[in-house]
Amino acid sequence: MIWADLDAHLDRVPGTVSAYVARLGAAPSWTRLPAATHYAASTMKLAVLVALHRAAEAGTLDLDAPIPVRNAFDSALPGAPRFSCARHYDNDEAVWERVGGTAPLRWLAERMIVRSSNLATNIVIGRVGLPAVAQAWALGGARNSVTGRGIEDFAAREAGITNLVTAGDLAALLDALARGAETPGPLASPAACAAMRDVLLAQEHREDLASGLPEGTPIAHKNGWVRGVRHGAGVVYPPDAPPYVIVVCTTTDLADGGPDGEQVEDDACRLIADISAQVWAARHDLTA
Repeated sequence: MIWADLDAHLDRVPGTVSAYVARLGAAPSWTRLPAATHYAASTMKLAVLVALHRAAEAGTLDLDAPIPVRNAFDSALPGAPRFSCARHYDNDEAVWERVGGTAPLRWLAERMIVRSSNLATNIVIGRVGLPAVAQAWALGGARNSVTGRGIEDFAAREAGITNLVTAGDLAALLDALARGAETPGPLASPAACAAMRDVLLAQEHREDLASGLPEGTPIAHKNGWVRGVRHGAGVVYPPDAPPYVIVVCTTTDLADGGPDGEQVEDDACRLIADISAQVWAARHDLTA
């Protein structure tokens, strides 16, 4: 069986690899350490996106109204000074070119996903608030994932305030979002869920899950990476089979003297792509 072979292979991979594969709305066909916590990296932006669209539907935010683009944020640690993002650590010059000006929240949310902009993420979090992000996780069925702070909030990080995800929680949130685009669900209206799905379908970082799929296969996904961490979480829409959710989270120890960071990053991308390719090959046999 493909799942037994995958587990046997992953047993030999250094570090922790978690996975979750299921057709939408169905029991999982394969899981591996689905409740193991990993540092979230940019996958936490999924819950931020949901929180933003929920606020827009509630009428507390206007997605199309211009807001100031400023690189200064309140820390999640009470009493800590405000913090800022480092430009060289971001993935999107387009947002930085707006600093000192304005941009619509809808555009910032898109850049947060398709280019994984940290600056855009922190601006959106500043508008919706961390409690709203926590509510998005909970409504999506998450049990162990938490967004405790913004990105590059080092004072909070040093105090132990962190961002965590599990493969199972990411799968639950994506399942709720994807199915919510077709019928009313717990996250938001079908129109809002469809809008979020469209943003995820436009993802430009395609070096992990997407690279394991045939060219042109639609996948609504978000990935995340920092040193020693690489995750991919998405919903695949095959033309000849029902859609399915696939999540792979990898954490590798990169202590001083350990493996080269770039090599481990490349290996993690290839590993996730290989898992994605094998799940694609089994797409007709997933649990209904």
